[in-house]
Amino acid sequence: MTVLLSLAVLLLVNLTTFLVFWWDKEAARAGRWRIQESTLLGLALVGGSLGAVLAQRLLRHKTRKQPFRSLLNLIIGGHAVLALVWIAAPSWLTQMVAQIP
Repeated sequence: MTVLLSLAVLLLVNLTTFLVFWWDKEAARAGRWRIQESTLLGLALVGGSLGAVLAQRLLRHKTRKQPFRSLLNLIIGGHAVLALVWIAAPSWLTQMVAQIP
């Protein structure tokens, strides 16, 4: 159950991130108020990196902007390392982390 709940939350965060990137792209097209880059990167950092990358590719949004692009790539790399550590972690470590409230 915990795994399904975690996946559901991750899906929700990524969907939200994608939609916020879409909103920012539409605001840029219309010349309206924009969402701060720190907010976009923050959403990626808390688990929305896949949604951010998909939005960046599909919407062609923030693809050339530096240092945004480099920071997003750093976040993605950090998430990849965490995923690999989680997969490779011994079972006692996984159980210990699962008990953290």
